[in-house]
Amino acid sequence: MFDIDIQNSLSQLVCSIGCQPIDIKAIAESGSTRKYYRITTSNVSVIGAYNANVEENEAFFYLTEHFGAKGLPVPKLLAVSADRTCYLQSDHGDLSLFQLLQQSLLVGHFEESTLCLLRQVLDALVRFQTEGHQGLDYSKVYPVPCFDKEAIMDDLNYFLYYFAKPHAEVVFNENRLKAEFRRFADFLGQADNHFFMYRDFQSRNILIDQGLPIFIDYQGGRQGPLQYDVISLLFQVKAQLPQTLRDELLAHYKQVLSLQIDLQSVEFDRYYPYFVYLRLMQVLGAYGFRGLIQKKAHFIESIPYALKELQAWTSRYPLEDYPELQHVLSQVVGLTQRYPNVSSQQTSDSQLVVTVNSFSYRKGYPDDFSGNGGGFVFDCRALPNPGREPQFKTKTGRDWEVEEYMVAKPQTHVFLEHIKGIVGASIDNYLERHFSRLSVSFGCTGGQHRSVFFAQRLAEWIKSTYPTVKVQLNHIEQHIHE
Repeated sequence: MFDIDIQNSLSQLVCSIGCQPIDIKAIAESGSTRKYYRITTSNVSVIGAYNANVEENEAFFYLTEHFGAKGLPVPKLLAVSADRTCYLQSDHGDLSLFQLLQQSLLVGHFEESTLCLLRQVLDALVRFQTEGHQGLDYSKVYPVPCFDKEAIMDDLNYFLYYFAKPHAEVVFNENRLKAEFRRFADFLGQADNHFFMYRDFQSRNILIDQGLPIFIDYQGGRQGPLQYDVISLLFQVKAQLPQTLRDELLAHYKQVLSLQIDLQSVEFDRYYPYFVYLRLMQVLGAYGFRGLIQKKAHFIESIPYALKELQAWTSRYPLEDYPELQHVLSQVVGLTQRYPNVSSQQTSDSQLVVTVNSFSYRKGYPDDFSGNGGGFVFDCRALPNPGREPQFKTKTGRDWEVEEYMVAKPQTHVFLEHIKGIVGASIDNYLERHFSRLSVSFGCTGGQHRSVFFAQRLAEWIKSTYPTVKVQLNHIEQHIHE
């Protein structure tokens, strides 16, 4: 459905509840295909939504009514279109718990008001999991009624096919890994799952309205174990909660939960560390699919945060009973070099960052981590190849012997001068227009000699010619990032 058709349908719904629409503005999309709009009316602001997946909508409608009847803090469903693709819900503003957590990171500490909100959110989670479970008809949820062994395997394979396998550096025995996946799923499948599982219980899905949390995006909820949701909140990778704070919040959650159930009987602590692994792998699978495949910048930017959390958790709870999985995760953690400076980059919005890559055409073009796409790719394969000389086989374009070889070739200087002219013109233009990103990549057969040489030389030239420009240099095949 075209955007104008959606807005017309939503306007009709607004009229059906006795209001007159004055303004409709689209709200930025996240990872889903749903479209949201803030609609200003003559007397109230409401949120309009469009989703072509009617089954998912029906699950949302049912859960909203179910939770609302139990007094759980969710939006009110105001109207639904006849075809069940458009609906209106109460507007609770734009402030999310995630934004408050980000503000805490900027100032370097957590205000007591933010900590109080986190505890309130965990209190509400216990209610969702226990009270929300009571009387809930799981045949009406979407896409599956229960988070069981099959669903766990789906998450593990999501990680395998959308994150581990797309990275050629990660090598493993697939048969052994899948056998361990089955054992892993068998083990977690034994956890008590007679509770409501929100599925995506993270701070972006928690709005703060008049100082109180309101919960959204629960349409993927199902019957499931307790551990998954609290882990989703505490280990939301971009929220970057310190481990000490996680431990404190987990203790609070367990204390509140213990008033409802016997934690010993559900063996909460036995399964908890393994559900952390599962959630982090599921998140990386999502980042691989949404980021590396669909090229959505927000998800690409989140990858280093997830890798950092995975590295810390593998150190704290090594998977000794799953050696092939441990082997895979140790290599995945090493992929931080594939995503240089994405998480630690402290540049102003007005500073131009030029990323210069060397790569191998055999391995494919470099990933774009800015989300902007575009940039220059120069093919070095028509130039003299030092890789054909036996004395250079183990050398790279950074070694002086290869540099001397390349500098002695007239073609090298012609090629490099043309590139300086082209790239320099773009840098001048980008600086004038206050653009923030430019990428330049050099490819050769193996990504070892010619491409490395030219990437190195261009990066040095940019640094000396444009001192205000930040240069990120990546020799992909050598795993060198500067």
